[in-house]
Amino acid sequence: MNAPLAPARPTRISLAVRDSSTMLRRNLLHARRYPSLTLNLLLTPIMLLLLFVYIFGDAMSAGIGGGGADRSAYIAYVVPGLLLMTIGSTVVGTAVSVSNDMTEGIIARFRTMAIHRPSVLVGHVVGSVLQCVMSVVLVGAVAVAIGFRSTDATALEWLAAFGLLVLFALAFTWIAVGMGLISPNAEAASNNALPLILLPLLSSAFTPVDSMPGWFQPVAEYQPFTPAIETLRGLLLGSEIGHHGWLALAWCLALTVLGYFWSTSKFNADPK
Repeated sequence: MNAPLAPARPTRISLAVRDSSTMLRRNLLHARRYPSLTLNLLLTPIMLLLLFVYIFGDAMSAGIGGGGADRSAYIAYVVPGLLLMTIGSTVVGTAVSVSNDMTEGIIARFRTMAIHRPSVLVGHVVGSVLQCVMSVVLVGAVAVAIGFRSTDATALEWLAAFGLLVLFALAFTWIAVGMGLISPNAEAASNNALPLILLPLLSSAFTPVDSMPGWFQPVAEYQPFTPAIETLRGLLLGSEIGHHGWLALAWCLALTVLGYFWSTSKFNADPK
């Protein structure tokens, strides 16, 4: 009689996928049980959207267009920047979550367990990207409710815009993970990630770069948010993208690689 076949041993890839899925579920459960942080960060772009549209919209549109006030035109101009600002705000919560894991001892316990070590970070990253997508959808829904329309965008341009948002979220999530790993506590992590909220204010999100002082224009032009905003604006509104598309892609890839190696090196370093 033939002996029963032994069950196949799981491969390293299957173990990595299994452990990463477990960590993803853990982080999504944390986000569901403690939604206050995500909601507080999400309120920032929504409040700015309502503020700039209803309080400053007429004045800003007249200044940008050089003609009469047109709030609907300014809604179309400002929404792409606020969608990317939503991503910057959301990933601040990721930095805080990673810092909490590092300081509360759970990471030390994970290090002693037979799990795929990178899965801890992968769970944070994938969970954060999903939260970013949901936050962008919510802010986009508010924008549509107050008058934003994208009638000139084709299906391919919508797909490219979605891909840019996901890639942008991935890049800044890895940066936020690194910020969380180097922070001694949650408050420090929140402060370290604050530039991810401030940088959009220094970009073309609210006013064109050429309306800024000459000495400041290179800073606004070549930081990560401006090329991404101009690319997203072109995709959604049918305007020219020019060199901004390549700059946005280069920034996203560079920040993803930098954030990945920075985060993994800090995570794999022996605790002091």
